[in-house]
Amino acid sequence: MRMHLLALNPTDSVTDGFLPAAAHLGIDVTVLTDQPAAHREKYPQIEILECDVHDVRAVISRIAAHGPADAVFTNSDHLQTQAALAAEYFGLPGKDWRATLRAKNKAEMRRHLAAAGADTVRSVQLAPDEEPDALAAADLPFPCVVKPREGVASEDVVLADGPAELVERAKEIRSRRPGAALVAEEYLAGELYTLETLGDGRTRHVLGGFHSALSAPPAFIEERHEFVAAHPEPVVAQVLAQLDALGVGFGACHTEFVVHEGRARLIEVNYRAIGDQCDLMLAEALDIPLFAHILRTHLGEPLPADLGARTDAAARVEYALADRAGTLTAAPGPLDRTVDGVHLTYRPLRAVGAEHPHYRTNRDYLGVLRATGSDQQAVDRAAEAFFAAERWEITP
Repeated sequence: MRMHLLALNPTDSVTDGFLPAAAHLGIDVTVLTDQPAAHREKYPQIEILECDVHDVRAVISRIAAHGPADAVFTNSDHLQTQAALAAEYFGLPGKDWRATLRAKNKAEMRRHLAAAGADTVRSVQLAPDEEPDALAAADLPFPCVVKPREGVASEDVVLADGPAELVERAKEIRSRRPGAALVAEEYLAGELYTLETLGDGRTRHVLGGFHSALSAPPAFIEERHEFVAAHPEPVVAQVLAQLDALGVGFGACHTEFVVHEGRARLIEVNYRAIGDQCDLMLAEALDIPLFAHILRTHLGEPLPADLGARTDAAARVEYALADRAGTLTAAPGPLDRTVDGVHLTYRPLRAVGAEHPHYRTNRDYLGVLRATGSDQQAVDRAAEAFFAAERWEITP
C-alpha cells in the first residue's frame, strides 16, 4: 500500500504517531512537502518529494507523476482542503473538501452554521484588501475577539474591549501577517473544552475530550489540558449537531467549544487529530492504536463498532511556558518514569541555548509533560510535583 502524506514542517504527530503507525500497517509513505530538508533530517528513511503543497494543482501533478497511491492524507490544518481535493481527484477515500474549507475558514464556518440554524455568532470579516480602521464601525458587542480567518493554535487571537482597541489589535496582527484576512467576533463566555472524534463516514466514535486552562487575556494560550472521558450527553449532542451541519464526520476531528449555562458553542473546528502531543497522550490514555485507526479510514477501511478503549483513564497534558524573550539557559531533558501509578513523559520543545522572542502563543512552549494513570488526583499530584522540582531559566 502506498500513501501520499502532505506536510509543512515536521510535527510530533507525524513523527511519533502517523509514521510508526504506517510502518506497523505495512504502508509505504511518500511525504510531499515544501520543506523537504527538514523532513529528510527528521526521518531519512522515508521518501520525501518537494512540492508546493499549498497548491492543489501542484499536489495532483506530483502524485500523478509519481504513480498511483491508495490514500492521500494530511494532519496539517493548512492542507486539509488540498488533500481532500486530491483524494477526490484520484477517486480515493477522503474528507469532503467543502467541509474542510468550512472548518478552516472561520468566517465561512460562522456563516454556514448560521444559515443552517445551528448557531449564530455575531462576527465580521476584514478582507485582505481592507484596512483595520474599517473595524471601528463594526456592529459587535464588546469585548470581542479578533483573529486570523485561517489561523491555528491561538496564534494572534486576542481580546479587544472596545472599537479603538479592536482596530489597534487588528493592526498589530496585520504587522505580523501582511494581507491576512481577519475575523472579529463576539466573545463567547464559558469554560473551554474539546471534543475528539473519529469517523469513517458511516460510524463516528466520540473519544472523549479535554478541559483546557488558558492564560490570562488578552491572549488565549492553552497552558494545560485535563482529559475528560465523557462530556455530559446534552453537550456532546449539541457539538455533534453543529459538526453535522458543517459536514464533518470523516477521519479525526478536534473541536474546541465553550459551555455556558448548558449551551455548547463552537470556537473552532480543527479537522484533524489534536496536536501539541495531546494526540499521543490520547492514544496512551485510551490504550488504542489511534493513529492506525485514522490511517485506515483514509484507506477506505471501516472502523470497528467498538474501539476497545480503556474506560478508567485519567490524564493531563501541561506545558512549560516562556514568560519572556531571551536564551533558554537551563531546562530538563527528556524523561520517562512512573510515579505512584502515574506514567510521566516529558519532552523538550526548545533546545537549551536557543534564543527566541516572546510570542504569547504556543510557540512559547519550552516543553510538554504528559501524565496518564487511572486516578485524576494522583495524575495531578505527579504533574504538579514534576513542575515544582524542575526549572527552566531564560536569560534576557
